[in-house]
Amino acid sequence: MKTWSLERSQRIPRPRDEVFQFFEDASNLARITPPFLGFRILTPTPIPMGEGTLIDYRISIFGVPVRWRTRIELYERGVRFVDTQLRGPYRLWRHTHEFEDVRGGTSMLDRVEYAIGFGPFGSLARVLFVRRMLDRIFDYRREVVAQLFA
Repeated sequence: MKTWSLERSQRIPRPRDEVFQFFEDASNLARITPPFLGFRILTPTPIPMGEGTLIDYRISIFGVPVRWRTRIELYERGVRFVDTQLRGPYRLWRHTHEFEDVRGGTSMLDRVEYAIGFGPFGSLARVLFVRRMLDRIFDYRREVVAQLFA
């Protein structure tokens, strides 16, 4: 299975505890997800965050509704958490969120490991639209986070 990765870092001029609290609250995902995905959390909120937490979402990919379920596989309060797709559009999706104190605020790192499946067709789909879609999603996220924490 061919896997790819996406990595983005961002400096946020706020204390790490405040930034971590924002990102561990699953209800904030809708705020930082581009509208074109039609993102909606299906799991009743508030969702207590910790290892083993399951979160169900619905998104729309090119107008097609897709259910997505993730599980928090690692949770270190204030430091990092990792969500892994159990059901969804990818063959593999493992998203690591890391937070570190830096001068003047917090450094946040998003690292996504993903696989599409479908052999060479998946590789072609990645080149044609998946990679660009992920860039759009994480560019949007960066802009909104910068505005929210300005």
